[in-house]
Amino acid sequence: MEIVGLIRIVRRRWWLLLLPVVIVSILVIPDFLSSGSAVSGGFNTSIRYSAAQEFNLPQREGDYQDVWLASELTVNAFTDWVRSNSFRDELANELTDTDINLDLLGIAADNARSVGVIYLSHPDQASLETVANTVITVLVTQNQAYFPQLGGESAQVTILDEPLVTPAPPPLTNRFAPLIRIAIAFILGIALMFVAEYFDQTVHHKDELDKLGLHTIGSIPRHKG
Repeated sequence: MEIVGLIRIVRRRWWLLLLPVVIVSILVIPDFLSSGSAVSGGFNTSIRYSAAQEFNLPQREGDYQDVWLASELTVNAFTDWVRSNSFRDELANELTDTDINLDLLGIAADNARSVGVIYLSHPDQASLETVANTVITVLVTQNQAYFPQLGGESAQVTILDEPLVTPAPPPLTNRFAPLIRIAIAFILGIALMFVAEYFDQTVHHKDELDKLGLHTIGSIPRHKG
């Protein structure tokens, strides 16, 4: 009987259910048509590199495992440096384009053994291209100032591939925002239906009279023309 009652409420108040959904759907149509371009996720790029100390190696026996280990430790240190504020400061000092907003720049770094990766993100493509080239310059020319183990000499840094700037997808919250708004409007429509039903004291069906303890003597069928 409760399901029947719910169906009756929906049949009587369906327009209250659809009203907020229709209004919100009209408002979010531009977001659907733009396919997410209006809420771009900006641009990303990455820089892969290897690094090692300068070695004056005499003739020696062995497989040079210690040299590879030293390279791995060097890249480990570079990864920590890239994540620091000092690297950002060096980057700001090296940039010749003062119009680039470095507050919007995202920097992350990681490494797998002797290969390091620097991840960069920025809302503007041209700015990110400039920053990526400057990051390489700082990485190659300023490292000796932060690692006394290098003895004042720059480590050998090799860029493994040139940074390629690509568009980043919009955040999930932006991509699903229109659907979330429509879902909230649907829930609001359901609430409106039940609020309207609660304050409506009109009797619509015979069983509602029975619940009130009133007996029905007869009924007039609805005229269907």
